[in-house]
Order: sequence, then structure tokens, then C-alpha cells
Amino acid sequence: MSFDQKLGVGSFSIGPLRVESPAILAPLSGVTDVAYRRIVKRLGAGLVVSEMVASDELVQGSEEAQLRAEGTGIEPHVVQLAGCEPRWMAEAARVAEAAGARIIDINMGCPAKRVIGGYAGSALMRDLDHAARLIEATVEAASVPVTVKMRLGWDHDTINAPELARRAQGLGVKAVTVHGRTRQQFYKGKADWTAIAAVVKAVDIPVIANGDVGSLADARHCLRASGASAVMIGRSAVGRPWLVGQVGAALQGMTIPDPEPEEMIEIAVEHYEGLLSLYGEKVGIRHARKHLAAYADAALASGFQIPAGVRAALVTSEEPRIVTALLRSLYSRQDREAA
Repeated sequence: MSFDQKLGVGSFSIGPLRVESPAILAPLSGVTDVAYRRIVKRLGAGLVVSEMVASDELVQGSEEAQLRAEGTGIEPHVVQLAGCEPRWMAEAARVAEAAGARIIDINMGCPAKRVIGGYAGSALMRDLDHAARLIEATVEAASVPVTVKMRLGWDHDTINAPELARRAQGLGVKAVTVHGRTRQQFYKGKADWTAIAAVVKAVDIPVIANGDVGSLADARHCLRASGASAVMIGRSAVGRPWLVGQVGAALQGMTIPDPEPEEMIEIAVEHYEGLLSLYGEKVGIRHARKHLAAYADAALASGFQIPAGVRAALVTSEEPRIVTALLRSLYSRQDREAA
């Protein structure tokens, strides 16, 4: 079975690229670096999107921006760009494509004050004419598909995602992702999946639904309510990099069980070591802490009995050898059976 017959979802296309799974990893600043994305993609995600990359910083050769855009070993490589100047967006698209990007995603949904203060992210939903100029410049500069991630609108009085999506399609955008909240909601309340249906009706390109999708049940409810082609999963996959692949497989009539404890250990250790390799030991240890805490929380939620003090030790230790040993203690088969 290649798709969920009741929902009508399965593989789909973004321009000439075929996406084999209808579950996608969301871009998360400080989380979805290349070390994490490689693992999530290998475990079955349809696409994995880079952290948000500032267009001007990428063009100017910022090492941090280049690291955020890194995608070695990921196919297809998706880079999300943010900015407010068409010339920077166009040139950043060229730089990202030259470095291997197969899809360029434009961020028009980030609600963070530091982003909208620079008139980027969801601030662009307050001026659709300017948003259109950014889209046009990016599409003209890139020879790979361009997508746009947006919110429902700036606030409940300006629900303009359907209009922005229509204009984006007319300018050559090949897919849109819609987070089911307005900017003013930030992450409060519940994502309105039903409201995304208006975007689906407005365009003839794939619409990806985002917001509060943390399980297979959520994904099914979201797809039923929205009529979208796929779901995008974010925070719920932190500490569970196998989740996106599991959801995508289930939506296509297949089952991927949770990894065995030994595999969970190897995934967590691979991720930790990948972070140290990517950033260097000192910086990598700092980046790893949020992930280590998430792995501990996910293990506990899955029924593993975590020895006292292990979680605290994971996020404070600066000795890789000790952290690796602690990770191995998280997923003890014996401890789980005794629970």
C-alpha cells in the first residue's frame, strides 16, 4: 500500500522532485542542524529542512550561516532562507543552490521578535506585495524548486494565507507549508488545522500542514481537517528522531516500530558524537544539552526507568566518555522490563 486510502495521502511532488513520505521534519532554530537532520532523514522522513538561515549572512560568508545551511549526506537537501531584501534573498538562493540545495524554502512564518523586527519571517504577512517581491526574486534566481512556509496571517483580523499562497503559486512556488496559528498567537492555544483547508482550496500545489502534530493520531486528524498533502513535525521529534519516519510510514499503510533499546542507544550516541564533530567538543557539548535532556525525557515517557541523577548528569557533564556511558544507561532492556 503506497498511501492512506482514507486520507488520500502518500508520496507527492515538489516540482520535479518526488517526496516519498508525507511526513516532514520542521526547521527548528538551534535544533535541526545537519547532525540531527541526517539521522531523521535516514530514519524515513520525507524531507528534513535546515534551520532558518539569514540570507544576508549566508551571502557575506558567515561561518554560522554556512553551518546552518550545511546538508552534506542529505538528499534532497532543503535550505530555509529568511530575509527582507529581494537582492539578498536572490543571491542567498544562488549560494545555497551552489552548495547543494535541491529545494529553497522561504521563511514567512517565524514569529520571533528578533526576526520580525528585521521585517522578515511572519512580518512579511503584513505586506503581501513586498512578500511577493521576495518570492519573485528568489524564484528567478534559483533553478531548483522554491517553497514558502507561512502562518495563517498576522492576526485573526488578517487571515491572508490563502491569498499569499495563491500569489506564491503564480510566481512559481512549488509548495507551501502553513502553520495553523497567526503570528499574534505565537505558540499559544491550539493550531487550527481546519483553517489550513482554505489554503488547500486556493492552490493547485502541495500544501503541508504544520503545528501541534506530535503523533500519528495528530497527523491523521490534521490531514482530515486540512486536506493537506503532508504534515510537518517539529518539537515532538526532539529526542525521538525516529518519529517522523514512523508517522510517514503509517500514513502509507506500513508500520515502523520503535527502535529496539540497543538501536536507541546507537542513535543517541551517533547524534551526540555528530554534534561534537560538527561544532567541536566545547561548543558541541553546549549544543548537545537540549538533545540529551530530550532523549532522557523520551526514554522515561517510553517506560524506561532512568537511574536517579542521570538526566541531570547528562546535561551538565563536559566529559564525552561519561555522557556516552550515561546514554547507554537510559535504554536498559532490564530496567524497562522491570517497569
